[in-house]
Amino acid sequence: MSLAALAGCTLPDDAGVSQAPFDPAYAGVETRLLDGDLVNFRVAMQGARGAEDVSKYAECAAAQYALIRGYGFARHVRTQVEEQGGVWRADAVYTISPALPRGLRTIDAEVTVADCGTNGIPTV
Repeated sequence: MSLAALAGCTLPDDAGVSQAPFDPAYAGVETRLLDGDLVNFRVAMQGARGAEDVSKYAECAAAQYALIRGYGFARHVRTQVEEQGGVWRADAVYTISPALPRGLRTIDAEVTVADCGTNGIPTV
């Protein structure tokens, strides 16, 4: 293939990568104990790049909550995310436990809280 043929092959300016700076505004956490070790976290934020950012905010809240309650671990059960008018909301459910729970989506609360602090994500 000649260089002339490749000259027209350019990516658009918005080639799937967000050009906006990440400037999140965290709007708080609502925590509800559902049953024993099952906890619901509702979080809201503006400036999220997508569902992953608001889900991570909920995870940080769950990790801190586990530590506050004297537990070292949490397991993700489910997260529902919605965006409306630039406000992202997550409704997440986690179990908290003193020992590493079964399952694939477990978190070490201490490690997660430290990671959240490093990344500037507030906890409960």
